[in-house]
Amino acid sequence: MVNENSSKDSVSRDLLLVDRAVQGDQKAFAALMSLYEDSLYHMLLKKVNDPVIAEDLTIEAFSKAFQNLARFSPDFAFSTWLFKIATNNCIDYLRKQKNDPCARDKGQNNGQQPEIVDHAFGPEENFIRDQRQRLLREIVDKLNPRYRKLIMLRYFEELSYEEISVRLKLPLGTVKAGIFRAKDLLYLILRNSKDI
Repeated sequence: MVNENSSKDSVSRDLLLVDRAVQGDQKAFAALMSLYEDSLYHMLLKKVNDPVIAEDLTIEAFSKAFQNLARFSPDFAFSTWLFKIATNNCIDYLRKQKNDPCARDKGQNNGQQPEIVDHAFGPEENFIRDQRQRLLREIVDKLNPRYRKLIMLRYFEELSYEEISVRLKLPLGTVKAGIFRAKDLLYLILRNSKDI
């Protein structure tokens, strides 16, 4: 009986957090992440057997869930919905790996030397890349300063979530939720931009 009550309590708690998150409350996003991040990560790790990929899939699952939070149906538990998103992402990832000839042939070069490919950019490609970088920075500059700082640290300085958390003296869940929100805002700006 205690388990049933605690289950109802967690469903009610999650519904309140989802409602607050839909209204843009960053602490609610962070709370949802802290509640489910570890269990989601471990479930994905069992499926892909690679910590880096499991972390990426975990972040992607939260990102998709947060982007679609307004469509969440209270008829289901948030955790069930989130884990379904994560499972579907994982299935897609594994399917792509299975169909990717590079992934299949990894390490199977029949004793031959691997082909070395020069991936250096030529002058034209460098110019285009620099132009895109400049435009992207201009778009990032349009973000709220709080989100701009998170994007700059994560994608321009290439800091980990943990390093950002330490530098900004913020909880890790708050950093991750803020970056998800910043990416959503960037996506909306980029979608309406004709320059990139």
